[in-house]
Amino acid sequence: MSDNRAITALPLQLRRNGLAPAAELARARDDEGVVPVETPWGLPGYLVCRHEDVRRVLTDPARFSSALTPLRGGAALDPDELARTRAGQLIGLDPPEHTRLRRMLTPEFTGRRMRALEPRITEIVHAALDDLERAGRPADLVAHFALPVPSLVICELLGVPAADRTAFQNRSTRLLDVSLPVEELTAARREERAYLAELVAHARREPGEDLLGTLVREHGDEIGTDELIGVAGQLLLAGHETTANMIGLGVLTLLRHPDQLAKVRANPALIEPAVEELLRWLSISQSPPPRTTTTEVEIAGTVIPAGALVICSLPAANRDPAFTEHPDRLDVTRSGARHVAFGHGVHHCLGAPLARLEMRMAFSLLFRRFPGLALAEPYEKVDFRVFSVAFGLNSLRVTW
Repeated sequence: MSDNRAITALPLQLRRNGLAPAAELARARDDEGVVPVETPWGLPGYLVCRHEDVRRVLTDPARFSSALTPLRGGAALDPDELARTRAGQLIGLDPPEHTRLRRMLTPEFTGRRMRALEPRITEIVHAALDDLERAGRPADLVAHFALPVPSLVICELLGVPAADRTAFQNRSTRLLDVSLPVEELTAARREERAYLAELVAHARREPGEDLLGTLVREHGDEIGTDELIGVAGQLLLAGHETTANMIGLGVLTLLRHPDQLAKVRANPALIEPAVEELLRWLSISQSPPPRTTTTEVEIAGTVIPAGALVICSLPAANRDPAFTEHPDRLDVTRSGARHVAFGHGVHHCLGAPLARLEMRMAFSLLFRRFPGLALAEPYEKVDFRVFSVAFGLNSLRVTW
């Protein structure tokens, strides 16, 4: 069901049992609420599992800092390279630096902007469906649909040439692989920064109508080149990897729950709550980047000292019985309000409106085009990507 590396080698916060979080993660939430764990790279920390506690951590950057958290492999970089690497990385910044950059980006992800993008996203989805059909039965839904759709959307949004898409997809997979040795991770980061530096330099010379060009035209004097590189890298990574995994896993989930799929087919208005329920139920972003405590704090009866790493489990929080009834049941009619699949607080995912739009269109048009869509392999053989910050699929064989 996954690659050959032992699942038990994974830290608790990354463990899964098929589509569901591991049973031991649920026990940690229900029994203790906060448990000691290690990060994938061996640093000790505290795992926060309950919904309200996770929201509390993510809402309080003054006591749970993103900027103070060490970068994996950062010790191998000299101070200048480390500073350049962290520049523009919104997920690694605290207010007011975070607020300044986010304010520049927010207008690109408004409802009005999403409505303007909808016709082009429709074209991209239909083109991917054509490619899937041309591939013939059985076909890999990940390679022909789930990955190309968000990849092309974010490429166009940022002005990345379509010819470069495959290369940045491969780098993104490596950057999210928690088992990648530090040396290889550092090399992948440097390779990515070199590419993005060329992209930003072009935008500085000839700002187009894409997001980078807009930032240069409207905020060129306020945002530095290293910050632009960081912003572009984070949006590229988050803008295609998580949405691609949600599309692939969402299709698998609905095929495994035909009663829920039937409800969505019978009532197209259910596509929005269905997307929210899939986000909650799957919680593919295992946890946001760790926070570092700036003072001693107490969570769920556990005293956490200043300077400690705090890791939030989004899958455990979204299936907390104190948050919603029957949390392990998939219910496309459920209200998805207050789930934390996109995080919470100042670091709530900037691209959430775009991801939601892509998922709604992808699911609607896919099941309309292929009403007989079905798995072409036993569920037990599905190739999950588990050694990753973003839970997903390496492939998914389907027929119709």
